[in-house]
Amino acid sequence: MKTAKQEVRKILENIPNNSTFEDIQYHIYVREKIERGLKDVREGHVLTQKEVEKRLSKWL
Repeated sequence: MKTAKQEVRKILENIPNNSTFEDIQYHIYVREKIERGLKDVREGHVLTQKEVEKRLSKWL
């Protein structure tokens, strides 16, 4: 597994040279959220479709 620093370097290598600080922050943010989601899946912290529908039905 790559370190966070290695992942940021990879992001920087793949985004356009004219990217703003905001663009860079966004890409790092999205990457972190994806990693967190994948970790949740690996650890079994997921909901079934029926569980999601039940929760959403309270709001809709």
